[in-house]
Amino acid sequence: MWTTLALWLVITMLLAVFVPGAKEFEVSNVDSLPEDAPSVIAQLKLDEQFQGSDEIPALLVFQAKTGELQTTDVSAVLDDIRAKGIEGLESIISFAELPPPAAAGFFSEDKTTAVVPVTFNSELENSELRDRLEQVHAVAEQSTGVTTYITGPAGIAVDTLDLFSRADIVLLLSTVGLILVLLIVIYRSPLLALIPLVAAAFVYEVVNQLLGLWGLAGLEIASQSSSIMSILLFAAITDYSLFVLSRFREELKHHDSKFDAMKFAMRETGLPVFFSGGTVLIAMLVLFFAEFGDYRNFAPIFGTAMFVIMIASVTLVPALFTLFGRKSFWPKVPKVGDELITRNSLWSKAGRFVTKKPLVSALAILLLLVLSASNLFNLNYEFDTMKSFPADMQSRVGYEILEDKFEKGDLAPTTVLFQSDAKLSPADQDKLRDLLADQPLVNSVRAGGVTEDGQAVKYSLTFAESPYAEETMDALEQMRDDAPALVKQSGLQGTLYFAGETANQVDDRSINNRDLIVIVLLETVLIFGMLIFITRSLKVPLLMMGTILLSFLSALGLGMFLTDLIFDIDAVSNRVPLYSFVFLVALGIDYNIILISRYMEERRKHPVKTAVEIAVSTTGGVISSAGFLLAATFAVLMTMPIQLLFVFGFIVAIGILLDTFLIRGILMPALLMLFEKEKS
Repeated sequence: MWTTLALWLVITMLLAVFVPGAKEFEVSNVDSLPEDAPSVIAQLKLDEQFQGSDEIPALLVFQAKTGELQTTDVSAVLDDIRAKGIEGLESIISFAELPPPAAAGFFSEDKTTAVVPVTFNSELENSELRDRLEQVHAVAEQSTGVTTYITGPAGIAVDTLDLFSRADIVLLLSTVGLILVLLIVIYRSPLLALIPLVAAAFVYEVVNQLLGLWGLAGLEIASQSSSIMSILLFAAITDYSLFVLSRFREELKHHDSKFDAMKFAMRETGLPVFFSGGTVLIAMLVLFFAEFGDYRNFAPIFGTAMFVIMIASVTLVPALFTLFGRKSFWPKVPKVGDELITRNSLWSKAGRFVTKKPLVSALAILLLLVLSASNLFNLNYEFDTMKSFPADMQSRVGYEILEDKFEKGDLAPTTVLFQSDAKLSPADQDKLRDLLADQPLVNSVRAGGVTEDGQAVKYSLTFAESPYAEETMDALEQMRDDAPALVKQSGLQGTLYFAGETANQVDDRSINNRDLIVIVLLETVLIFGMLIFITRSLKVPLLMMGTILLSFLSALGLGMFLTDLIFDIDAVSNRVPLYSFVFLVALGIDYNIILISRYMEERRKHPVKTAVEIAVSTTGGVISSAGFLLAATFAVLMTMPIQLLFVFGFIVAIGILLDTFLIRGILMPALLMLFEKEKS
């Protein structure tokens, strides 16, 4: 005990002193699309052919405080910004140098709003970019008649960074506070509430510093990944602490010595807890096989956290509980000879009911799960990431003003690049532009420039619908597939490339769909293999995986129904299904492992019916407590100002409650009764 605690203390202190923390390597986002994605290749080609294509664009949105917006007002603001000499501001239009018709093109039809693009140096760090945007905004706001908003990629990146930097502290404090309160309410023991949090504090510090080592090795740590990791860490370490303390308390009723009690507790609980952590670790490491950058970023971050949690669960946690011994449970201290199972407890009654009526129990739960899963036919995706941000965020306000005042397609035009094998004449350029303009859903195509050698031309293409609408994405995907035929029809020799937000979303959708299939299959197979190894059976793992997969589908269907009903969210990010799958399958299977491990232990001494009843009775209290805590912890994500995390947290919370009370408590025991046979 003392050696274990000393080692943890020394390792934690050494890492804290000599290794930088993960925060030093945190970024607002990572490159999501792989290098071979068509839209990424197109952007690289643009950067090669046209200087300045790799700069960070921003959109300055000007609105008149009253009446119409005057050209002179906008021109004066732009001149003031230019005169400020802001470092890193690469380009800004001068209205004075534009003919009136060209200047009018920047104004909305009702003349109340103008949008002006500017670009910043791509080498600016996010913190530096934030400083430059603040300078721009401060100069613009000095104008008495104009209100200014900054949106576009630069504005969104800065606002995202600010959101997470503020929300992370709230998230951490909310998580710790919630766990502390719930543990005290559930167990009515202050030490039982504090010991898991002390363990979590050590684990959090070690993981934070180990991620610093990953950062030194070149890993970018996305803010979103860091936020979810902290939830996973506190939730998992608390869960495993409860499993250990439950068996420790049981053994204290058999043994006078706290050391003997923990030895016998870990003899039966250590392996299931370790394997439970292993299933989560496998689920996280499988994300290395994803092509999508956000998912791959999860793998080293979550994998590192789960590895440390696994080690802590069978070393640090038992050592801390042993240190305090029976005092851990004060004021209700377990004594040798106390009753092990209370016959009138809720889970004792549930165990008796399920063993008496397994078919009725199984059919009732299966019907509820299938009905919930059927709502997946109504699942809709939202590809406009701006809709995930708070309504009062400056970049979203500016974006929605543009959406209201300008043509939908103008929000994010698609850049089309044509690389020819020969010099292009003006007639060639016009012919190709007309062909592009004739494609379905295209609103307009404008020439954007020609290279000096005349062998590459770019166009700005706008669609009639929003650049993030699925019909727009479908139209561009079809156009990209038909590109060779379009070039042939034009009579030219060369290649068409499509870059921009819509092209990125087309690739995002395609890669996300691929990753969802690959990750689901890999995780299912690997976790199924681990369950076979744990149980030395084929039938039981089939039941475990089948119930947990059905539980995931039910949680997703029911979660989407409730988010629409309660929160008026009828479409979600396409990240939600995979995020939910990884966590629900990995964490949900934990409870089945704990139940089945206890069932197998009791099966060595009792017939199936008695073993099932004892397993449900003895594990019911701790699993329901752990599940409720885990669900509440993930629900803390609903405090985050990002709709993706809000919905994800809500769905995972629902799924964990389904696993805790319906799958583990009723369905799985009922299936054991129906499919397990007595030994001859």
